[in-house]
Amino acid sequence: MGNCVDCLTNVFCHSKNTNIRVSLPAVCFVWQIAMIILFGVFIRYDEESDAHWVEFRRENNITSDIENDFYFRYPSFQDVHVMIFVGFGFLMTFLKRYSFGGVGFNFLIAAFGLQWALLMQGWFHALNPETGKITIGVESLINADFCCAGSLIAYGALLGKVSPVQLLVVTLFGVTLFAVEEYIILDLLHCRDAGGSMVIHAFGGYYGLAISWVLYRPNLHQSKRLNGSVYHSDVFAMIGTLFLWMFWPSFNSAITDHGDGQHRAAINTYLALASSVLTTVAISSMSQKRGKLDMVHIQNATLAGGVAMGTAAEFMITPYGSLIVGFCTGIISTFGYLFVTPFLEKHLKLQDTCGVHNLHAMPGMLGGFIGAIVAAAADESVYSREGLINTFDFEGEFANRSVGTQGGFQAAGTCVAIAFGLVGGAIVGFILRFPIWGDPADDNCYDDEVYWEVPEDEEAIPPVLEYNNHMIHKHQDISESNFSVEQS
Repeated sequence: MGNCVDCLTNVFCHSKNTNIRVSLPAVCFVWQIAMIILFGVFIRYDEESDAHWVEFRRENNITSDIENDFYFRYPSFQDVHVMIFVGFGFLMTFLKRYSFGGVGFNFLIAAFGLQWALLMQGWFHALNPETGKITIGVESLINADFCCAGSLIAYGALLGKVSPVQLLVVTLFGVTLFAVEEYIILDLLHCRDAGGSMVIHAFGGYYGLAISWVLYRPNLHQSKRLNGSVYHSDVFAMIGTLFLWMFWPSFNSAITDHGDGQHRAAINTYLALASSVLTTVAISSMSQKRGKLDMVHIQNATLAGGVAMGTAAEFMITPYGSLIVGFCTGIISTFGYLFVTPFLEKHLKLQDTCGVHNLHAMPGMLGGFIGAIVAAAADESVYSREGLINTFDFEGEFANRSVGTQGGFQAAGTCVAIAFGLVGGAIVGFILRFPIWGDPADDNCYDDEVYWEVPEDEEAIPPVLEYNNHMIHKHQDISESNFSVEQS
């Protein structure tokens, strides 16, 4: 028994080697070639993006190209795409020495994840049993971005502590788990979750937290000097916050049914976001003796209303109900950053770099249960008979389902998402503990220099006065200036 323990200790406590010159190119090349082969075998254009659209339009009495789904969905796709690559990317640039890793690895995860997501979601939702092919259109691209969001949320918990090779593994399993839990929740349980409070935020948050818990670093305090922000890094992160905040109504309404549902989802999300800003500012100010605001709270907790509104966005929650959701989640999320995150790290050994528990996991879970309550309380006098059928898709085998039963299944769906996140994350975390991924040592985390060529800091260059930009690259033989710059 002692020999087994010693063996495991040697495996998991092996000295870190961050040289990824072989492993990263190998994984990128092999997986991209695999994507090319799998796309060649399975992926085809759907009828609205295929060259046969002209015939399809004539056969289905479609009078104009403007009725192609592209013109309905592409504006929402643009907004969601910006959120994935710019919003999430810049939100993670708050660390003083990890901006390249924050936005660059976000780019890598999303670029690989969206390809794998088109395949995984296609196999579960769009596979033609007769031809064995998956057809994709603009809505498939939106769903693929949603799928990537789960892995990007998980990355927030791991920011600065893992290698890019590990992140690709996190994405591979994250997208796979997402596709399975999404199929169970949306198809088998027949839940409604337009904005992904359950399938995206709750799953992605707990998936990342479980991985981080398994990858606990007892000596992470050795990198404490870099686990923080500076003035300009917080400004860049705030850019990400603003992009996410502005486009979140599109995120929650992107794949809802055309018409009143999509319209209502945008309104409800808009109001919840606005409400969460004021309560976040209030609690952040109250938490400081002199009433000063903490940029961490403003960057993150102000978005919690959009997360919590994801499931109920298309329901008749009413405008004031949306404000209440944003009001409460802004408070809860801010308190999470003040008290829950330190508690989790101290007592549960859970190191959550970005605080995804407070922005995604907890508001996502609350959003799922809020959706369950609103669904169970739905009434024909509020929705109308046809409105209930349209909103909750009470058709086919689900035609006789009551709203109370729907509420129960909505709550069950939330539990499924959390379970997939926790169990799947624990398994993936154990895989990532093997010393073959090139992850940094405890005293070398949160630093771009481990995986990036970082330009020399301006502060390290001896100050030489330049009268204007035209002096750059001229008189290279001048090494000193007769002028001096006094350091204050």
